[in-house]
Amino acid sequence: MATASFEAHIRHRTRVAIIDLQGEINNFAADALDSAYTEAISGHPETILLNFSQVKYMNSVGIALIVGMLKRALKARCPLMVYGLSEHFVEIFRITRLADFMLIFSDEAQALNSIPPSRS
Repeated sequence: MATASFEAHIRHRTRVAIIDLQGEINNFAADALDSAYTEAISGHPETILLNFSQVKYMNSVGIALIVGMLKRALKARCPLMVYGLSEHFVEIFRITRLADFMLIFSDEAQALNSIPPSRS
């Protein structure tokens, strides 16, 4: 039986950490998502962007993993923003009310341009 493939890569920008997600977000993605979030937050960004443009599939466990990441980010007072969602995933984010807690953008440039000026 083949296991689902998932990878997460972190890019650091001034005040922002971008987590590029790739593959399928399900129970096999838990450790990689946790590691990616830990690495992203270690740089003390003001915002974390989740890039979903290469995500092929996400099940209910995957949604729960994103909710867990959101809880951690809210506790750290570091907003999560999302871009690159397919229309299907946008609908999932609306139905699950994740869209109430994360701003959704079509692409990286739009997301980066929406980040408010520095808090300091």
